[in-house]
Amino acid sequence: MEHYVTLFDGFFLPQGLALNISLKRHAGEYTLWVLCMDDAAYEALRKVALPNVRLLALGTVETAALRRARSTRTRAEYCWTLTPFTPSFVFDADPDVRRVTYVDADTWLVRSPLPLLDEFEASRKAVLITEHGYAPEYDRSQVSGRYCVQFMTFERDRGEPVRRWWAERCLEWCYARLEDGKFGDQMYLNDWPTRFAADVHVLQLASAMQAPWNTFRFAPGDAMVFHFHGLRLLRDGGLLSSDHYRINPATFRSIYLPYCNDLLSALRVLSSIGHQVRPQIDRPVWLLRLRVFAQQLRLRWRERAPSRFIRL
Repeated sequence: MEHYVTLFDGFFLPQGLALNISLKRHAGEYTLWVLCMDDAAYEALRKVALPNVRLLALGTVETAALRRARSTRTRAEYCWTLTPFTPSFVFDADPDVRRVTYVDADTWLVRSPLPLLDEFEASRKAVLITEHGYAPEYDRSQVSGRYCVQFMTFERDRGEPVRRWWAERCLEWCYARLEDGKFGDQMYLNDWPTRFAADVHVLQLASAMQAPWNTFRFAPGDAMVFHFHGLRLLRDGGLLSSDHYRINPATFRSIYLPYCNDLLSALRVLSSIGHQVRPQIDRPVWLLRLRVFAQQLRLRWRERAPSRFIRL
């Protein structure tokens, strides 16, 4: 049994359900723990009652220190603050869980992640982290860090010193700005391979972790996990990628379009329980300076399933 944990609010329910669809398809025996950031997410998931999903209500795990931090941070910044706490929430909820893998809600399994976990086990380390793997033309490591908080595994006991150090730093400072070598929860990982050399393993199967910033660096057939950073639902039911990355057409066909199908399935599930899905971007499209890719993605998704197109 592998345990995964993620967090999201009602806005991100479609991505969270798509993540679970991919886990069901590829992860073998698993449990996905969801830290629900608001009542909308909790109530919708409670009604859906997915057999492999266990819910954590924010109000039941939030400490006084976290509540104080919440009052000083934006919603996104508070989600980042909570990320290093999510493995401990799972460990506290179930004493039988030996390790937990944190995954971002907008990640999606392309195929089985077991080779990643096998590599981690072979390293005999206690924590697994992954690199952004930027293509040179999109390298933002000076701002966003070398390592990406997207897929991170923590052993219950041996990984605790690393997790606790990270949680303490995020409580102290976790904001969406670059300041003194810090940015959100992510730049803290930069020195882990030296600070925690005996405990932290950096994934060597670098091409297995893919995202919009490296689709021309890695072959799409190598992907095991894809991070759909910046992909959002629009008011009219379309999809938008508001970033500036060019996407490899082969990646678009083999990864983006299947992900769109899982989003459609997620939207149908939410519709069946009467949940009103809200747009994740509600501004006029022309204000977003859309790239050609975003326009193509939206049109091609419509063309692929015109009879099933769902308006928000």
